[in-house]
Amino acid sequence: MTIANRQSGTNVVEVADGIYRINTPVVIADGAGFSFNQYLILDDEPLLFHSGPRKLFSLVREAVASVLPVEKLRYVGLSHVEADECGSLNEWLAAAPTSVPLCGTVAAMVSINDLADRAPTALADGEILTLGRHSVRWFDTPHLPHAWECGFLMEESTRTLLCGDLFTQGGADLPPVSESDILGPSEAFRHAMDYFSHTNKAREMLERLASAEPTTLACMHGSAWRGDGAGLLRALADRLTS
Repeated sequence: MTIANRQSGTNVVEVADGIYRINTPVVIADGAGFSFNQYLILDDEPLLFHSGPRKLFSLVREAVASVLPVEKLRYVGLSHVEADECGSLNEWLAAAPTSVPLCGTVAAMVSINDLADRAPTALADGEILTLGRHSVRWFDTPHLPHAWECGFLMEESTRTLLCGDLFTQGGADLPPVSESDILGPSEAFRHAMDYFSHTNKAREMLERLASAEPTTLACMHGSAWRGDGAGLLRALADRLTS
């Protein structure tokens, strides 16, 4: 682990070959711990998945700079439009002059074409983008867990699923990568706040993600997870449809 900022605790850990988890622990309003993660894919055309909120931009930028020069970023990706997914998008576009937003076609149409200072690269469902030795495939997942424009990226060579808010875990002092149960903690967090849309297409979309057979789940809040990703996604589907 690299501690990028000792005051905030922002840290960087390589969770799969060439894929780095940037984590900032925070204390939220009720005094509970929480965390915000971004994932950096180091390659010929580097990709940062999720920008982080604007208030964390300087910390995340410092963390990215510990891995590569910030101006070399090519893509700033997002799963859907919320502050922690893309709140500092334009700050990143300014810091990396050749970078562009990366999102699904719906996000581009309804938000990013207007919100972003540069036009996005919009990926269709199932489309693959090559970054160099890594390639990412876009999966449309409308309303899973929330937002019409929602979708996820699967890095093909490492079988890493950048799974957004699917397995959100509370707490600020969690291991960077876990092989233990995260479904229980993430379900407890979901039941407390109920931020899933409860789309009737959830099982169908989760089965499609499971069929990609991810072995690392890059969660945006809490630990990344390593193991039988297909089994965990199907277990989530069972919980959502029980």
